Amino acid sequence: MLQPKKLKHRKWRKGKSLNREIITKGFDLNFGIAGLKSLEASYLKDSQIEACIKEIKRILGKKGRMWLRIFPHITRTKKPEGVRMGGGKGDIDHYATLVRPGSILFEVESKDKELAISALKAASYKLPIKTKIVTKDESI
Repeated sequence: MLQPKKLKHRKWRKGKSLNREIITKGFDLNFGIAGLKSLEASYLKDSQIEACIKEIKRILGKKGRMWLRIFPHITRTKKPEGVRMGGGKGDIDHYATLVRPGSILFEVESKDKELAISALKAASYKLPIKTKIVTKDESI
């Protein structure tokens, strides 16, 4: 699973609720010819990101490349089921990342453009948020 190598603090606080503003950086394609852009704000778990990576790699194979533009660096804690209130904060359950509307999640490059788009479409089914496939203009 994806997780950070080192953390400043093992258990972070939740912070403010989701900021649903459209982002001002990280919304352009930098590496590939097609990308998966988020249309909603949400937290994505490391297992969801890993499932997308596996799906993209399965479809692309050695015919293309993939870039990951997000990384799960936020720790999410959970107390065991049936435990009473109090007793401190729970153990780390999983890692997550905050995704805002307009941010690019994955980028793909392949000589076959339809193959790249089909890989991103298959990955979008693994995510709990609405996404959109964006491509680079050939004229630029």
